[in-house]
Amino acid sequence: MLPPRALSFQHRAEVDQLRAAVDSGGTAMLTQVLTGTGGVGKTQLAADYARTAWVSGEVDVLVWISASSRSAITAGYAQAAVEVLAAEPGDPERAARAFLAWLEPKAGQKPCRWLVVLDDVADHADMRGWWPPSSRHGRALVTTRRREAALTGAGRRLVTVGMFTPQEAAAYLTAVLAAHDRQEPTDQINSLASDLGYLPLALAQAAAYIIDTDLTCASFREMLADRIRELADLLPESGALPDDQTTTVAATWSLSIERANQIRPAGLARPMLQLASFLAPNGIPTAVLTRQPTLAHLTEHRTPSGGNQQPAPASAEDAVFALRALHRLSLIDHTPETPHQAVRVHQLIQRATRDDLASQAFDETARAAADALTEAWPETADAKPLGQILRANADALINYAQDALWSAGEAHPVVLHTGNSLGQAGQVTAAITHFQNLTHAVLGPDHPGSLAARKNLAHWLGKGGDETGAVAVIEQLLPDIERVWGPDAPNTLSARIDLASWRGNAGDAAGAVALIEQLLPDMVRVLGTDHPHTLAARANLAKNRGMAGDAAGAADAAAELLADRIRVQGPDHRGTLATRRELARLLAEAEDPAAAAEACEQLKQLLDDCVRVLGTDHPDTLTTRQHLAHLRGEAGDAAGAVTAYKELVPDLVRVLGPNHPDTLAARSDFAAKRGEAGDATGAVTAYKELVPDVVQALGADHQGTLTTRVGLAYWRGEAGDAAGAVAAYEKLLPDVVRVLGADHPTALITRGNLAYWRGNAGDAHRAAADFAQLVTDMVRVLGRRHPRTRAARNNLAHWRREAKSEVPRVFRKRIWPFNS
Repeated sequence: MLPPRALSFQHRAEVDQLRAAVDSGGTAMLTQVLTGTGGVGKTQLAADYARTAWVSGEVDVLVWISASSRSAITAGYAQAAVEVLAAEPGDPERAARAFLAWLEPKAGQKPCRWLVVLDDVADHADMRGWWPPSSRHGRALVTTRRREAALTGAGRRLVTVGMFTPQEAAAYLTAVLAAHDRQEPTDQINSLASDLGYLPLALAQAAAYIIDTDLTCASFREMLADRIRELADLLPESGALPDDQTTTVAATWSLSIERANQIRPAGLARPMLQLASFLAPNGIPTAVLTRQPTLAHLTEHRTPSGGNQQPAPASAEDAVFALRALHRLSLIDHTPETPHQAVRVHQLIQRATRDDLASQAFDETARAAADALTEAWPETADAKPLGQILRANADALINYAQDALWSAGEAHPVVLHTGNSLGQAGQVTAAITHFQNLTHAVLGPDHPGSLAARKNLAHWLGKGGDETGAVAVIEQLLPDIERVWGPDAPNTLSARIDLASWRGNAGDAAGAVALIEQLLPDMVRVLGTDHPHTLAARANLAKNRGMAGDAAGAADAAAELLADRIRVQGPDHRGTLATRRELARLLAEAEDPAAAAEACEQLKQLLDDCVRVLGTDHPDTLTTRQHLAHLRGEAGDAAGAVTAYKELVPDLVRVLGPNHPDTLAARSDFAAKRGEAGDATGAVTAYKELVPDVVQALGADHQGTLTTRVGLAYWRGEAGDAAGAVAAYEKLLPDVVRVLGADHPTALITRGNLAYWRGNAGDAHRAAADFAQLVTDMVRVLGRRHPRTRAARNNLAHWRREAKSEVPRVFRKRIWPFNS
């Protein structure tokens, strides 16, 4: 029996595809197979095609068979034989064969135009021997969720049916609601269609539910977004389904899942779909679904076959075959040729699958998905499209099952990894928002997950340029950590290191040194002299000593640390390599050309070791190249530095992404080195191009943005526009002081540069007065022996002399040496 036409039936592109297979004389050219997941409207499309052919007189005999099993197919053909050929109904098999034989074209017999529709073929094997014969007078149309190659053999044409387009979905909802005197805002109609993934069956049943319960689209969407509600509770009961439907959306795919689960390797399709239902509907990487946590999940939940009660371990090949089984039943789309987005699952199939899990199984599956996602996450993927795909999967998982990811007493690593990945990809503001949201989750202030989120929040606030904010978060966090874990817990000691580190970055290097010197005895007592955290604290101490102006003491401390790292961790450990890089940097700060040249040689050797140990694209390798390019310029080889940056910047963009802080910093240093190589105008151009990119990526108040503006102002002056440099610094200085504080090193450098260019613009008296105040502040903040303090005192003496001179001069020598 031909199904009735659905209310507000939508004309779709697939209708035109079906009609295109018929020539102008109305002769069918081939058998057509409509395939697609349950609920996309295959039956309605087939019914529309059949109805149109019958009403227009294109066919003389129309046969519609509900073909869900081989016996149903046989019975359908037999009934046609009874009605068309007056066959005896007592032998269905014989009658069915007689009908197929009658469809065969016969010489000298008047042609009969026929159309046979076999709706909802569940297994291609059921069609063996029951395909209608090839005939230039006949047509055949099959609908199925299957998509094996066997369905498209012998000249059959496959037509894939997808979801409604957004326009079709909106038009459908609008028409159905209007038929019941309901009008809804266009934006709500469009949003509801999107929420339902444009699935025709879901749209029909949701519209019926909205009408029956007198809801608005907005209120229904709120209920749909409530993850506590099951999908089945938001749709009509079976007796109230629209368009003579017999199955709810929630139950539509159950038979397909059962059939997929029977395909070899038997018992794996269902647990695979369950795990995939916790990840992103629009693309799951193959690597996630073939990792050991996924294989362990498949093995544990595999349906035993035969008398074997002990499931066989699943292999990566088994996992791929399980995906193919789901693909064959149109439960997923599996495209191995795009491995980063190899699997797509409709969001409602995902939800129905999750709803079918008991509470314990739900949590276990969510954690298995989290384990697989974490294990599959490469170290350098963050800034690439793969990083975006992995974060989308993690976001979906957190959205679906956040409680399950906290249940072990701490946050699952994937929750923290997602936020950190955002920051590593250069999306620092997004990382801050991620961890702020986690700190507001309903976990309680003492929950380990909350404490971890707050610790990471401080990290990205600091990376985002708000070092003072990072210090404030850690200062508030530290007492809570001590109360929860105790003063000697590793997490407590780690938070104390963070506090010292951010104080140093916020401009209080001396305070950071004092904190670490207080901390180190506790770390040695609790963790031991050779513990990695103890060694990391010593590295932090050396760095802050250098920032506090004690370059020699910092270099000595770094050298001692390097010897201990080699002894404890080995020469190829990342910590050892990082210490070698820091030691070279400190050596270069000794204001000795020979020392700078020696530092370059050390970095060249280090780079070779980084490539050997870590690979050419590892972030530490790229950082070493960045240090080496910078030090080449500091050693007087500005042209060599420019060449090095020309090679480095494209690699940073490729590996880390254009918005990564390291990429932006390298572009900034590249611009400066162009100026130092004699191309001041080129430096100005490069900085002008860089400023908007930095603002967009990091925000107007990020320290990197302010530093970039410092560079642009400086090179304007070096390019001969002293007045322009003064104007730029006057506009910049209030922002630097507001964001970083008056005593921050960048604020002090900015004041020095402003004073210097005022002098070069002809106002030696104002320059001398500015440097007099600056020297006082630098002595207080940095100490008398700090290189910048000495430079400021030299400038003070210079501009005082110039203020007394009656003959203005053009100054070729750069007395204030800091351009960042």
